[in-house]
Amino acid sequence: MPITGVFFIPSNPNASTAFATVTERLHSSLADEPIPVGRWALEQKLMRDTPSCLPASASQRPAQARYMQFLSLTYFPNHGFIYTSQPPEKTPHAQPSAGSPGTVASGAASPVTPTPAQSQQTATAPAPTNPDYSAMVMTTVPLPACSTLFQHFVYACQPFWCHRHTVTVPGGVVYDVGDFRVRIGDVRQTQPAARVRGTVVEIGWKGPSLVTSIASLYAQSKKALRGLGDGGLLDDDNDSGIDMAFPDSIEEADIDAEYAATATLIREFWARLSIEGAREAILVPDVGKEVKDQLRKLKQQGNQKSQRSFNDGEGQQVDEDPDPEAGVDVARQFMEIFRFNR
Repeated sequence: MPITGVFFIPSNPNASTAFATVTERLHSSLADEPIPVGRWALEQKLMRDTPSCLPASASQRPAQARYMQFLSLTYFPNHGFIYTSQPPEKTPHAQPSAGSPGTVASGAASPVTPTPAQSQQTATAPAPTNPDYSAMVMTTVPLPACSTLFQHFVYACQPFWCHRHTVTVPGGVVYDVGDFRVRIGDVRQTQPAARVRGTVVEIGWKGPSLVTSIASLYAQSKKALRGLGDGGLLDDDNDSGIDMAFPDSIEEADIDAEYAATATLIREFWARLSIEGAREAILVPDVGKEVKDQLRKLKQQGNQKSQRSFNDGEGQQVDEDPDPEAGVDVARQFMEIFRFNR
């Protein structure tokens, strides 16, 4: 689970985008030479709930808008991402402290030691101020099912949900620049009207990372359980080659500190490009939620004495997708950026 940040540079419909400028700055403003390593693409569809036909009473507050977003990324080919607002009665009163929409959360590299000020900033990040923001729920589904579910909501739930827009990055470019992987692409709206929206840049940290180590250990543990019977139970005598002592020394606060420290590294990288007018998404709400869940499961597995169950339920089948939670953080960031023209 790489740690990333997303930057969006909007452009006017009849003007050129910042794609060429960003590419030129990558070659001229950085010490490391960018190395092209591939192509990438995405597609995102935004839906919004339709307003009520009934007039609001004088004592009733206007209902907060609810959204549903469907995202697919070519570098996560096994699943699509669905991001939807929680029902109002289930929305927590306290907002997540990971940051506000438009602020990116990133995991820090192990050589980076977060300062106390950074840790304090993470713990006391302000609640989201976007009036359209409500608590969101992320889920992943097999990629074909993502398209099927979208069509279901378009046709079967049309009175309740309205398709607002579809945006794509049809032909992005991927570069390796030192310890960073950079994806650049022009964002094109295909519905309701075809137009260019701007340029999006994803910057991911490739260096050593506690977050990546936890995700890798979690994936290894699931793989080790695939060949075991008894509903995925791992006996104490089983030699899986997995060091279960590693998660015991890690706390969730360490993960938060890594996200804050790596966010600083990503922002410094972006600042060297000197691109004006960009919106960022880094420490978005709930970023890091899945890796914290993975840490808790690894600790639970390591603390069991006689038998250790990695799955939530006994006899639960292992997912065919080798890593169904891969990419959830960057998906949140793209969706926060692309919730425009609502």
